[in-house]
Amino acid sequence: MNKVELEVVMKRYGDTQESLAEAIGISRGSLNSKINETKNAVFNQPEMAAIRRRYQLNPEDFDRIFFT
Repeated sequence: MNKVELEVVMKRYGDTQESLAEAIGISRGSLNSKINETKNAVFNQPEMAAIRRRYQLNPEDFDRIFFT
């Protein structure tokens, strides 16, 4: 997961961790753990799909964020 790329997209859309967490239906703490890959936390497929839709990510940007 590329934390920096996700944060760039979040800023571009004016999102905070709190607003993104609410939008995808998880707590801010869970989102933070997933972004920072702590406590073995990773995004599941529905969460990644929700982020992809929210930010209208093309396949290249999606892969750069989640599979780098």
